Order: sequence, then C-alpha cells, then structure tokens
Amino acid sequence: MTTTATWLFLLLLISTATEIQSEVSPETTAPAGFDTGGLSRASFPKGFMFGTATSAYQVEGAAGKEYGRGPSIWDTFIKVPGREPNNATGEVSVDQYHRYKEDIDLLANLNFEAYRFSISWSRIFPNGTGKVNWQGVAYYNRLINYMLKRGITPYANLNHYDLPQALQDRYNGWLDRQVVEDFADYAEFCFKTFGDRVKNWFSFNEPRVVAALGYDNGYFAPGRCSQPFGNCTEGNSATEPYIVTHNLLLSHGAAAQRYRAKYQAKQKGRFGILLDFSWYEPLTRSKADNYAAQRARDFHLGWFLHPIVYGEYPKTMQNIVGKRLPKFTPDEVKMVKGSIDYVGINQYTTYYMYEPHNTKPPVPGYQNDWNVGFAYEKNGVPIGPRAHSEWLYMVPWGMYKAVSYVKERYGNPTMLLSENGMDYAGNLTFAESYHDTKRINYYKSYLIQLKKAIDDGANVIGYHAWSLLDNFEWRLGYTSRFGLVYVDYKTLKRAPKESAYWFQYMIRQNKH
Repeated sequence: MTTTATWLFLLLLISTATEIQSEVSPETTAPAGFDTGGLSRASFPKGFMFGTATSAYQVEGAAGKEYGRGPSIWDTFIKVPGREPNNATGEVSVDQYHRYKEDIDLLANLNFEAYRFSISWSRIFPNGTGKVNWQGVAYYNRLINYMLKRGITPYANLNHYDLPQALQDRYNGWLDRQVVEDFADYAEFCFKTFGDRVKNWFSFNEPRVVAALGYDNGYFAPGRCSQPFGNCTEGNSATEPYIVTHNLLLSHGAAAQRYRAKYQAKQKGRFGILLDFSWYEPLTRSKADNYAAQRARDFHLGWFLHPIVYGEYPKTMQNIVGKRLPKFTPDEVKMVKGSIDYVGINQYTTYYMYEPHNTKPPVPGYQNDWNVGFAYEKNGVPIGPRAHSEWLYMVPWGMYKAVSYVKERYGNPTMLLSENGMDYAGNLTFAESYHDTKRINYYKSYLIQLKKAIDDGANVIGYHAWSLLDNFEWRLGYTSRFGLVYVDYKTLKRAPKESAYWFQYMIRQNKH
C-alpha cells in the first residue's frame, strides 16, 4: 500500500490517535498488491489449512461468578500485587465470550479456514471434577456452531496453562497422580459433548512451559521453585518439573486412550498435543557446542515427544537427571507411546548454544540440568532482529531446521505448525499498529521456510498464526501485542492490521 493510500485508509478508520471510535467492518479489504514472496494458497499441499490460534484465559474474559466459571491457577497467581504490569488480569481480557461472532466473522472474511481455541477446564467443571457448569458448555457449543456456520474448522485444545484452582488446592494439581484420572474424565466429557462437531483435538498446549516456568523458576502459575531459581515460597526445582511432566504425559495418554476406545471410530477425529520448539543451533562447529545444542533439543522438545514416539525419555536426560527423572512402567509406556495422531509444533525463534566453561552446574534444577550457554549473536552479528519480547528473535531459517528435525528424528509425524508470530509493544495506538511491516516480513519469511521443509518431505498439514487478536499475554499482561487484529483495550473494538490483510491476500491467491 502506498503511503498516501495508507493514510487515506487510516483516516477512514480513526478519529483520534488513541482510540478506535467507530466500528471497523470486517469486510474492509486492503488494496491488492502485497509482496507475498511468491507464496500463495497453491504453494502448499492440497488440504493444507491456514488458521489462527488463541487460548481461553487470554481472550475469553467472562470470569465472574455470574458465568459459573471456577477460578484457575492463573486467576490466583496474578492476584499478587505487582506481579503483572499495571496489575492486569484476564477477567475481561478481550471478551471473546460475548464477541465470538465478531471474531469468527473476522477470521472468515480474512480467508482463514481454521481456528484453534482452548477450552477452560474450570468453565466446564468449576471444581475440576463433579458438577458441570452448563452455561460454560452452552458457550462452547455456540462458538463451535458459529465456526461451522462460517466455514471455519474448529481445533480444540483441552488445556492451555489454566488448571482449575480447586485441583491445586485439593492435591497440588500436576504434582499428584490423581490429576491423570481427573483430566481424562474432563477430556471424555468434552469428546462426548463436542466431538460430533470437533474433529481436531489436543490435550495440552506447551506442557513444557507449565513444568518449566511453573515449577523450575516459578515465573508462571502456580509459581513453585527452589530459592536459587526464583522468588517462590515453596517448590523443588530439582524434582518437581520432572514429576509434573510425567503426570502431564500420563494425563495426555489417558485422554488419548479414552478417545480411541470410545469416540474416535464413530466421530472420525484425531488427537494430539501442542509442543513448543525453539531451534537450537551450535554456536561453533566444535563437538562440544554440537553436544550442547543437542542437549537443549532433548531437554526442550524431546522431554515430551521422545516418550510419545519411543516410549522413554531421551537418553541424554536419563544420564544427566538420573534418579530425579521418573521412569515409565510397562503400562505407562503402553498409554503414552504412540498416543498422537498428529503433533502441533509452536515455532517462534532460534538461539545459538555453546558448551559453558563450568562443566557441572552447582545446583540441580531443570534449566541448570541442560548445562548449556545461550548466545544471541555470532562474531558480533545478531542471530536476527528482535521483536518486542526479549526472548523473540526473528530467525526464519530456524523454522526450516526445527520442522526438518521433527521429521528426521521422530519419524515424520503428521504435523501442524500450530503457533508462529511476533509482537509489538502494547502501548501502541491503532495508527501506530496498523502498518506492521515487520510482522508481515516475519510471517512471509517463516512461511517460505516452512514451504521449503514441506517440499523436502515434512508432513505438515496446516499453519496457525499466533494470534488472531491482541490479548492478555501472560506475565506481560497487555504490554505486548501479538494480534493480527488490533484490540482497543478500553472499548474492545477490533480492527485488522495490515498483516491480517496480507494473509487475506496471500491465501486468496491461486486457491485450489
């Protein structure tokens, strides 16, 4: 879009620089002529689906008692004053609970074909088990039905960080084996209730983040860790992340068993898990740095995908963690091994890894157990431009390497590229957010690398951009904007950014 055209377009949408004053029609389209880098709908295999992703706690709102939803561990965790920028919460967030039709209309009008959302466990079972909140069930029925009405394929994730607080209070949540049965019961209720229309299921989004940030450094709910690793009042970073992961894997496996035994044949759906995977590149060609990069991959992705594909934790982890790492019983191996029909890979960024000078960390803990050094530049050259988030460097070639690694190391499973995106600062006005060229370049360059991996044989069936909307970004609150669609946090009005129109244009080109 030319500069003149940009400002003419903005003048139609904005009457002040700080607030979207009028409704923005989701049918509004930007002028044709975006640079797609040669990408089009036909660049990807037949049946490949483009979508976006969100999570319940980040977008739904409607957390009050009048909606019947019970508190999650995140509701409790962020009540500590000063923990969130401006003491932000997800109580309203961007209110998708009431605005889901508007959001699904946006998706459809932007030519997206799929929407990955998560179901709030405590909206269905306020106490984690037992009594059902039928108001919550009715909401997800409305959401799913409207997606189907607008031609959007639902991808449902059963848990995205927000464990019911009642289970944390009752038995310490993910630390107790009882959670396996309770999660399987909740999953089965969802299969039975929504599975006639939902054919794409996931157990967890980024369970590694739950275990690592929740129990190693306490940065995420429920905020447990050993004193050297974070400001926590309780926890054990040397053991709890591994116990939690074991229970998460067993919960996933138990849900998969229920689905396959009772629902899959009739409903004809598929079941998987969503795993985050930053690519780890050796800083130098040295053997030591190569070993460091491989340890990082094993402790990051392998921690979950290795048991699911091969029935055991990576040998690297077994050797380093030793007796602190739980062992799978023969029955548990049967439950976990082969428990996915497809796997979601969330891929954002890449880091250089090197062998540190100190050979053994002084204090055991999950991140310390990696025993690696992180580098963000090589010979004075940054690994890539940085987004707003400190952890997010834009490194498109890491996408190719990450997807190819899953293909080669884990038997080329059916993959969904289930999250990918970058953020700008949260305090930007719509005028400042609209022309998000950096984000367009990010998506374009990463998709080019994804296409290259697919052309080289990776079995990838779809791509979901993170995120549809600006939303509550966990510990960053509302100070980070990942959305394709701008949200004015005061009025909650939505307006697509230029990156949204880039996708609309790219997907429309040479559609099968």
